[in-house]
Amino acid sequence: MPRPENAPHPLTPAKETEIRDSFDRQAMMKTIGARIDAIAPGRVTLSLPVCAQIGQQHGYVHAGASFALGDSAAGYAALSLMPLGAEVLTVEMKINLIAPAAGRRLIATGEVVKAGRRLLVTRANLQAEAADGSLREVALLLGTMIPA
Repeated sequence: MPRPENAPHPLTPAKETEIRDSFDRQAMMKTIGARIDAIAPGRVTLSLPVCAQIGQQHGYVHAGASFALGDSAAGYAALSLMPLGAEVLTVEMKINLIAPAAGRRLIATGEVVKAGRRLLVTRANLQAEAADGSLREVALLLGTMIPA
């Protein structure tokens, strides 16, 4: 079956390596213990273990850690659609905190909503994974990325 003209191209091994190398250079992601779980064209999933070091005073994941994870997932989703050697920066990002983030792991799935000629509109969905493996939506981010 032919791919529609507007469908993303397959992710090349070189692009995946570029994204992983870029992620490995992010001190913030290392600090909070984040990792890459999946990379696809226009879609990247990151996760981090929930621990006291990223918590706030009520025992939930701090909104700053949630924002950082979602912003990175959305940014790498945007980068996955750019040419090799490109870089991306966040122009703006909004977060809706839907529920307290508690559990054993926080998962952020970033997606490109619209890839324009200059700007990319992105979103990231954050879920908290409970000890039994069930998922609860905890935040939604919407942002704009630009090639750097």
